[in-house]
Amino acid sequence: MAQGSSQSTHRVAVIVDAGTNPFEVGVATELFGLPRPELGLRVPPYEVTVCAPTREVRMNHGFFTLSGVAGLAAVDEADTVVVPGRPDNVVPRGADVIDAIRRAHARGVRVVSFCTGTFALAEAGLLDGRPATTHWRWADAFRELHPRVLLRPDVLFVDDGDLLTASGSAAALDLGLHIWRQDHGAEIANAVSRRLVFASHRDGGQRQFVERPVPEVPDESLGPLLAWAQERLGEPLTVADLAARAAVSPATLHRRFRAQLGTTPLAWLTGERVALACRLIERGEERLDVVAARSGLGTAANLRARLRRETGLSPSDYRRRFGPVVREGVQA
Repeated sequence: MAQGSSQSTHRVAVIVDAGTNPFEVGVATELFGLPRPELGLRVPPYEVTVCAPTREVRMNHGFFTLSGVAGLAAVDEADTVVVPGRPDNVVPRGADVIDAIRRAHARGVRVVSFCTGTFALAEAGLLDGRPATTHWRWADAFRELHPRVLLRPDVLFVDDGDLLTASGSAAALDLGLHIWRQDHGAEIANAVSRRLVFASHRDGGQRQFVERPVPEVPDESLGPLLAWAQERLGEPLTVADLAARAAVSPATLHRRFRAQLGTTPLAWLTGERVALACRLIERGEERLDVVAARSGLGTAANLRARLRRETGLSPSDYRRRFGPVVREGVQA
């Protein structure tokens, strides 16, 4: 199925083998496997199959054994293949798993890794000469094993078209929502993120958390401030305005954003404005100056630049892909 198609179910195969981390399997099934009645009929559901080389798989640290999973033949029917991570990264994956990943890539489907699942993609030879990321703790080991990969260890995720890699377990959520946004647009991705109670957009280029001490006194929640700002994105809001609203200094606000959202106030504000611009385009607004003004991006030129940076698409391409369907002169 073509990405973003509304004609058929998009099949997702999640490959599990011995020692796989349960969290990342849960992320994949939560993101793509659950029914989402809140989306109505606007979006075809993803269909998830958890598959493995054996009928029973002992998970990381033997926490539990997963049984009744499908065989690796499910990979050959998938439109997207997800490879979660595992801690024993220097131990090669089984030949059957590597062959399944290679076959999927040869068919031209989207192959995704979460955390150290990047090792499996590299072992399959898919990443040579291409950018990718993995968890910062295993960056040195990855470079030693796979020196031909263009490793970017300081980002949340890398989207290189048919190969997408997430740096860590939580970054798998970021990448999964990025995939929702790619396939179905910003408004749908935001609805999914609200159900997850997760930040709707963290750009893949943001830095990974390395080691950050826990503050002695927890910062106050940013929730009320974010909700206030989201209602005023079309206004000329600045970081100073956000700090004033929160009754803190800009420096304190910056620390709170870093601690709670992993980004800066300005980057968050820009991301929210781009997401709003996407929703406006999806709803049928064709005048770029209107979209730019209502989303707070200012000018059509800035809108074009920001939208291309965040989505890889121009406004016209985004409209063709995610805008209202026109049938006989009537928008559907």
